[in-house]
Amino acid sequence: MHADTRAVAAPAEQRGRLPRQIPYIIGNEGCERFSFYGMRNILTPFLVSSLLLYAPEAERAGIAREVFHTFLIGVYFFPLLGGWLADRFFGKYPTIFWMSIVYCIGHACLAVFEDNRTGFYTGLFLIALGSGGIKPLVVSFVGDQFDQTNKHLAKIVFDSFYWIINFGSFFASLLMPIFLRHYGPSVAFGIPGVLMFIATAILWAGRKKYVHVSPTPSDPHSFLRVVRTALMARSPGEGRPGLWVALVGVALSVLAIAFVDRLGIVSSLCLVLLFLIGFGGAGARLQLDRARRAHPKEAVDGVAAVLRVLIVFALVTPFWSLFDQKASTWVLQANDMARPDWLQPAQMQALNPILVMLLIPFNNLVLFPFLRRRGYEPTALRRMGFGIAFSGVAWIAAGAIQLAIDGGEPVSIAWQILPYVLLTFGEVLVSATGLEFAYSQAPASMKGVMMAFWYLAVTIGNLWVLLVNAGVRNDAVMASITSTGLSENAFLMFFFAAFAFASAACFALYAKRYPMQDHYRRADTV
Repeated sequence: MHADTRAVAAPAEQRGRLPRQIPYIIGNEGCERFSFYGMRNILTPFLVSSLLLYAPEAERAGIAREVFHTFLIGVYFFPLLGGWLADRFFGKYPTIFWMSIVYCIGHACLAVFEDNRTGFYTGLFLIALGSGGIKPLVVSFVGDQFDQTNKHLAKIVFDSFYWIINFGSFFASLLMPIFLRHYGPSVAFGIPGVLMFIATAILWAGRKKYVHVSPTPSDPHSFLRVVRTALMARSPGEGRPGLWVALVGVALSVLAIAFVDRLGIVSSLCLVLLFLIGFGGAGARLQLDRARRAHPKEAVDGVAAVLRVLIVFALVTPFWSLFDQKASTWVLQANDMARPDWLQPAQMQALNPILVMLLIPFNNLVLFPFLRRRGYEPTALRRMGFGIAFSGVAWIAAGAIQLAIDGGEPVSIAWQILPYVLLTFGEVLVSATGLEFAYSQAPASMKGVMMAFWYLAVTIGNLWVLLVNAGVRNDAVMASITSTGLSENAFLMFFFAAFAFASAACFALYAKRYPMQDHYRRADTV
């Protein structure tokens, strides 16, 4: 790792202590998350009630769901760009700062263009670019502030980091639907913009206290160059099976583009990315040893580590399919449930962050110590696997609620508390754990990009939602769903639950043979 000359070694008496710059990063994250969740959690109801009034009423919910998940795809796709810019050119702090400026401009567009689709969608794009661009960097920027002397405090800070995210999300989820209802979209979208400006100011205030890790210069032994060497290298008397696997990914990418009219441009491009990464990575893994003739051991081993982690990330994608629909599918379900006049359907999402703030200390202080006393170590991968399974149980509960709604009897919105509890428990096990896991498994020169791949898993998770929703528009598929006796909504809920259970089973099998790594910075590198 190349450390900036401004990063001075900590005095011996401070070793093992919490870095003094952490509060600035935590404060920045709390305000930024309020801004993001504040606008995100009112997006679906705003689209249905205001921006999509041009569409037939029966179609607005479906269009709103597509816009929402397309926006999330952008949010979790742009980490690839942010990670690349930070790792190769500007470093983490400058990239975070300037992407935050873009982020603020996006919020301003939402507040100004409340009744203009082009202007509003431009704002969504800028927020996706800004929010996505900083996502992989803030977490790895936190990790950069630690070394081997105080890495034992990193887990506490990562949990605190996730706690403050949900602190901001709770108040945003609770308050923004009220502002939207009583003061209109300009105010409701403007307040998150103000919070994003405050977040940027807090980040700037701590600029002289951070450990700044310099970007990695152009490397002849970079990840992509090692992968290319592995795919193209020949061995005497052997073929190139890995190259053929990669070419299958290219062919499937062309096929995805051919179906752009049916799938939509966003889904098609995401499929292209998925096929190229998935099949290209699998092909490189088959021939990776051939790259050792042209690249040093550390570079090839680093690529091997990334490819192993990508499989973990791929198996987590179904979880995100289920989790992110709480802000679309579950909000739309809540619209059909009996509730007091003062309670807006979108406000039910406030349950998620408040439960996170309760479950994180419960897990760390009660559940995990209890399991350890019983001889069961809740490792990162075990926690993530169980979290995926719990998300499936949550959607079984949501499906049962949908069956009751479809039966025609009034169903209290209070019943949604159960799936929220189950889904949030799964989230704590997957997401809070995954942040630390992604950082710890990343080689020094690839931490930003590794975090970007972690967030790309969310993009793919939302892609599954778009593809499934596109699939049910087929008459034959709808006839098959009707033949089950279930409504479309109930069928899809049980389908996604089964999707999560299958993923959890595969995750458990892979986790048994995954070799854990430790890539925290050494104390003598700053």
